[in-house]
Amino acid sequence: MTLPKLPRLPAVVPRSGVSPEARRSLRQLLDDADRALATSFRDGEDATALAARRADVVDRVVVHAWIACLGDTTAAALFAVGGFGRGMLFPCSDVDLLALVGENSPTLSRALENFFACLWDIGLKPGHAVRTVAQCRELAARDASVFTSLLDARRLAGQPDLAQGLRGILDDPALWPPRDYLRARLAERDARHARYDDTAQNLEPNLKDGPGGLRTLDAIRWLGRRLANAPDFDAMVAEGLLEPGEAARLERAESTLRRYRFALHLEAGRAEERLLFDYQRALAERLGFEDEHAKNLGVEQFMQGYYRAATQIERSGTQLVERFEEMLHPEDDPQPVGVDYVRHGSRIAPRNPKLFARRPAALVEIFIARLDEPGITGFTAETMRRIQHAVSLHGESLAGDPHVLAAFLALLRRGAPAVDALWRMNRHGLLAAILPAFGKVVGRMQYDLFHVYTVDEHTLRVLRNVARFADPEARREFPIACEIWPHVEKPELMLLAALFHDIAKGRGGDHSVLGEEDARDFCTRVGLPEDDVELVAWLVRQHLLMSTTAQRQDITDPDVVHRFARAIGDWEHLDHLYLLTIADIIGTSPKLWNAWKDRLLADLYTATRFALRSDLAPPAHAGARVRECRERALSMLLGEHVGIDDVARVWAEFPDSSFLRHRPEQIAWQTAAILRAGGVTPLVEVHPFSVRGSTELFIYTPDRDGLFATVTAMLDRLRFSVVEARVLVSTTGMALDTFLLLESDSQAPATLQRADELRVRMRRALEQPAGQGLVKRSMSRHLRHFQMTPRIEFADAGERTQLALVCTDRPGLLAAVAQALAEAEVRVHDARIATFGERVEDFFQLTDRSDAPLSPARREILRACLLRHIGPEPSRNAVHADANA
Repeated sequence: MTLPKLPRLPAVVPRSGVSPEARRSLRQLLDDADRALATSFRDGEDATALAARRADVVDRVVVHAWIACLGDTTAAALFAVGGFGRGMLFPCSDVDLLALVGENSPTLSRALENFFACLWDIGLKPGHAVRTVAQCRELAARDASVFTSLLDARRLAGQPDLAQGLRGILDDPALWPPRDYLRARLAERDARHARYDDTAQNLEPNLKDGPGGLRTLDAIRWLGRRLANAPDFDAMVAEGLLEPGEAARLERAESTLRRYRFALHLEAGRAEERLLFDYQRALAERLGFEDEHAKNLGVEQFMQGYYRAATQIERSGTQLVERFEEMLHPEDDPQPVGVDYVRHGSRIAPRNPKLFARRPAALVEIFIARLDEPGITGFTAETMRRIQHAVSLHGESLAGDPHVLAAFLALLRRGAPAVDALWRMNRHGLLAAILPAFGKVVGRMQYDLFHVYTVDEHTLRVLRNVARFADPEARREFPIACEIWPHVEKPELMLLAALFHDIAKGRGGDHSVLGEEDARDFCTRVGLPEDDVELVAWLVRQHLLMSTTAQRQDITDPDVVHRFARAIGDWEHLDHLYLLTIADIIGTSPKLWNAWKDRLLADLYTATRFALRSDLAPPAHAGARVRECRERALSMLLGEHVGIDDVARVWAEFPDSSFLRHRPEQIAWQTAAILRAGGVTPLVEVHPFSVRGSTELFIYTPDRDGLFATVTAMLDRLRFSVVEARVLVSTTGMALDTFLLLESDSQAPATLQRADELRVRMRRALEQPAGQGLVKRSMSRHLRHFQMTPRIEFADAGERTQLALVCTDRPGLLAAVAQALAEAEVRVHDARIATFGERVEDFFQLTDRSDAPLSPARREILRACLLRHIGPEPSRNAVHADANA
């Protein structure tokens, strides 16, 4: 392969200006060069070489324009800065320029204005600044980022003496001495990383500014130049800051990111630095990644390449910072730590440099020593290097070394503190060496909106969540979990379950089943007793059971709780599964956890614990449950001085199903509201924060067909999400409808002000004879790329028909479903709504308008109506997946 040739430019007459025709020619020249570079990239040419060649092309054009506008002036000099200064321009990168002037004059100002205007006219869109040397010095003294930009300054044209003035700024020892510069760069890094959730493992990462991105590599070179006069990796190797192997790994990772960035600019047609869902599939195809199977898509392989490169860069960057700090702060005299280790101030190191090579178990034991020794905050830079050497030296043998496994188990038995050690072991590659299956999911993304982190990052976050349950400060947020944790006799089993619960992702097949096999094998090899092995394996196999039961079934139904309790078996399994479930949900996405799910899981946990305490006696007969609910609700109402005759009059209308499907607190609240209304309908009552951890809406109005559609349409207008609906009819034909709601944007219960707005707007809507029309809102950018063909399934459910609907989420989905149900002349009696990222799983209990189960013909009519209202919309690069996947 060969690079495109550099363009030939015509001779330029100094200070002759650039005519409109010449500007068009220069623009065409740049366009031709960009097309040639894109073709070379498509043909497999190296992205680094192509970016350097584009910088060369732009160099020539910019200098040509400078001479035409300013000639051989001695009053100014032109410098390339930023990526252009480093000699790298990607297809749509900014062309950053600094015009350094001696003394500005009107003539010089006009010439510079003409020059920059020319660059805009020919399509370069330069970012530029015009400054004197004194101004540069003043700004650089105040701002380390300005000082840093001068490190990359490269003179293109103009007065050479001005370049010496710039050099004087960089060589001044009073400006940003090494310790101050390191501190400033680290502060900038921390602030930049905080914008990206402090992880490179986001699903739409920024490959330039995110953790482990190209900016991290730039920062390494800036630090090397300022602190050690080592501006590149070769120089750092010569200075002992990097080893040849480390430098080679960094260069490979940088090559990957540059290739991805070059392709991203071409795909986006602009200077886009984020690997957005909009581009990921197209980029994967452009770069030759293909689907292996449904659980290992080409786009997932493509993103795994990014994550692994970013992880390598971030890991090396962290270690280099440690080396720079040690270079600036010489080590203290060593103090013994046990038999095998010493400490240098706050850092720990092996006493014998060959310890890790001779005794592999010490690789784990040093992490235990770090936990046990007060005041230790990290390893020496040389220790980090030796850990990596030893991991490479021992390779796969670590996974089978009984001494290593014994040390690993000893670490896990430390409980919550072990999680920090596991996180650090992962950064050094040690965790993947001990658990090769974990190494396979490093950087493994799942192409959906439910999982917002890669599998390895998610796993580590689940572990951190488990550790939070040991913190008394977390009791307010997780009261039940924090109460359970002190009674967990073997915390290592919880940590093992968290480590293995998703370890089989991406292999094809059921990851819970495959992960169970991995967990059982590993736990057996580390020597756990058989009962402990079975508990960990069971947790991995059933880690989704509690979440799916709570969100997809009616947990107020004793039969549901009874079946779940039988599947659990005992309190020990229940406690462990509850902890793992909460840690897993929060670790999947911070947005998934809310007060409603907290209450839902707490209710299921409490009900199951009671069932287990009752030795799994069959659920009470429906009549007994109705009596119990009535008695408790009546007690609450009498306590509020409500008359017993008034209560009896209201309850005469309530069907038994009201008392079977609602809590006593809800019955009491509904009853009091009806009595206060004094017969005025429609009655709309709103409880901003109900016992169910959500906003509760109660509607009491004459029942009519299409009422469910009217209510859901208004809720959609007000941007409320329905998480559960109970639709009942009184013996006198009044609707007794209850909806549990969360704010669509925040997934939080409503404020008092919003509850008042809901009450007024809903009452107004119900007073209208016809239902509200649906609000047309565009689908979000994310959702457009994750569409699936709806899955619609019907099942007999006694006197009703159950509809299971799995489809892509979108604004106004439930309202659209309600419209379809109304069109099909179907009544809703119960609805359970669950959303998992872009995937919705809704369950409805339905009858026809005669309150009979749906006939086969009616089911097909409803299917057609649903597909008409919620079928997938066409979208470029969308994933038209089957909902069965």
